[in-house]
Amino acid sequence: MAAHRKPRQRSAGANTARTAWTIALAGAATATGFDGTGHAEPQLTPAQVKAKVDKLYQEAEAATEKYNGAKEQADAGRQRIRNLQDQAARKTEKLNSAREALGSMAAAQYRDGGLDPALQLALSEDPDRYLDGAEFAERAGNRQASSVASVRKQLREIEQLRGAAHVELTSLKSRQAELKRHKKTITGKLDSARDLLTRLTAEEQARLDDRATRSSTGARGALSSPGSATAQAPNARAAAAVSYAYAKLGSPYVWGATGPNAFDCSGLTQAAYREAGVSLPRTTYAQIDAGRRVSRSELRPGDLVFFYSGISHVGLYIGNGQMIHAPNPSAPVRVAPLDEMPFAGATRVA
Repeated sequence: MAAHRKPRQRSAGANTARTAWTIALAGAATATGFDGTGHAEPQLTPAQVKAKVDKLYQEAEAATEKYNGAKEQADAGRQRIRNLQDQAARKTEKLNSAREALGSMAAAQYRDGGLDPALQLALSEDPDRYLDGAEFAERAGNRQASSVASVRKQLREIEQLRGAAHVELTSLKSRQAELKRHKKTITGKLDSARDLLTRLTAEEQARLDDRATRSSTGARGALSSPGSATAQAPNARAAAAVSYAYAKLGSPYVWGATGPNAFDCSGLTQAAYREAGVSLPRTTYAQIDAGRRVSRSELRPGDLVFFYSGISHVGLYIGNGQMIHAPNPSAPVRVAPLDEMPFAGATRVA
């Protein structure tokens, strides 16, 4: 009789291990197929690259306008701190003179046989605390009390100025941190755009550049000189701004720049109107409120035209459906059609 052997059973642990290994293999295959591990990213067409780059440039410009606003506030804060420090220095100099006068009075009284408590102020380590003493209030003479009251007032004014300067300094540090964040966002977007462009062949890049050049040249051909645009401007200041923008055609785009040799979008419009004697705010979202809103059908040369829902881009209208603007790091200041971007509104500032 054949010996009966008990069937060999697999342990639960072995099954678990095998299942885990199968899942791991499946996961690896999935990751390879869907996450790109072991696979090159899908080849983008030149049109897809351009669309992604344009989106990155638009996002970088939105961050640039936030950077410009924070920088404007930081610069104003620095100026306020300087003003407060100057005021405190002047008041401190005046206070020192007053205390020297009190010291001279104290010295004279001391030579005469005693030091009036009021005049001990000049020698006190903590003048303000000393002035709070009831004994001083009772014994100070009218003339001396008036002098000391003046010193006490000056002390308090100086402390107030120093307190205000401290508040401004705290705010400035916050703005500086904000600037750093926006700068990181901008450079990250621009680096990503450059990386995408390097995926194109030299021929594809040249084709895109040629298309942009033809578009700009064609738009400029509609208004080959500033004469026709300035003639249609509503006033001399708008005409002067248009003339300035024409003179800057071909200048490079540099984020944060306001001229005279490089510009970002709001930097160009600000510089154009500064040349015309009109002071504009630094950012697109402030510039749109710097004048009277006009509809697209009412546009005249010199009007500011804004784009995107976040009001993150601005150009200077020159007539015939065209504008001069600083587009992005891939293109210099140039003439372009308004339809190049989603129109958001317009303002007449002059």
